[in-house]
Amino acid sequence: MAGTPSTFVISLTPFTRDEALDEAGLRAHLQRLGASGIGVYLGGSGSGEGYTLSPVERRRVLEIGVDELAGVVPVRAMGVEPRSAAETVELGRVAAEVGIEAIQLYSLDMGHGNRPRPDELERYLTDVLDEVELPVVLSSHQAAGYYLPTDLLGRLLERYPSIVGVNCTNQDLTYLVRVLDVVAGRVDVHVGGPMQALSCLALGGQGYLSSEGNLAPRLCVSVVDAYARGDLAASHAAYARVLHLFAETRRLGGIPATKAALELLGLAGGWPRRPRLPLPAESRAAVAAMVDALDIRTVEGLAG
Repeated sequence: MAGTPSTFVISLTPFTRDEALDEAGLRAHLQRLGASGIGVYLGGSGSGEGYTLSPVERRRVLEIGVDELAGVVPVRAMGVEPRSAAETVELGRVAAEVGIEAIQLYSLDMGHGNRPRPDELERYLTDVLDEVELPVVLSSHQAAGYYLPTDLLGRLLERYPSIVGVNCTNQDLTYLVRVLDVVAGRVDVHVGGPMQALSCLALGGQGYLSSEGNLAPRLCVSVVDAYARGDLAASHAAYARVLHLFAETRRLGGIPATKAALELLGLAGGWPRRPRLPLPAESRAAVAAMVDALDIRTVEGLAG
């Protein structure tokens, strides 16, 4: 059955100036996330720069996540969009070995913009679900170029009790309605990004996951917490601030902008790894202005 309202962040991965994995920085960042009460996904392809991680680094990120967050907040593996079931099965094996509580199962990426036929997609998903021992969160993400058919979601939920959630990331609110209808409260449904966060809650879903929680985890959690206790004014005010943060970080460069903001605040976030590059000076000035305009220091309880 679906759980209580909640918020997740796709954690960034700190790197040093010479692009090595910054283990101390990752620990400090995860400690801050854990203190905020936000659930954490690790190694994602976007915020986590997962495509740049070697297998050894990916495992180390998961190990550190368990060290710092197990028993504190939910800690899950996200990984990157796979080209085969074997890739996801391997992620599940490593995640189980290090003690991760669940993994997200990304939709299949067949390369060159190709989309799997319905039977190919179902075979991929069942191949993974037959092998992975951990609880699984299905992902239907617009970046794949297609959505998981809702009738397939229904069949998988009937067949696999290991499915504990669905992460739904797209701009089509009608698809979210159909997902929630077919899920029918059997597992958690979270939307990716803050754009549909309140819509998801109003329709009976559990909340949202985002990158914004890397910079402002307490703010992101407050949107859902205030909604759950019936303080809609506080929820709406926090939500407006999150949406402004969402819009500005994307305008200024995404994760490099978030990492620049964390550095300006004296917080662990590290540097991006190529192909991403640090922000130029003029963009860093705009990031500083954003941090001040949204009063991130006060919202997050940071020293001035």
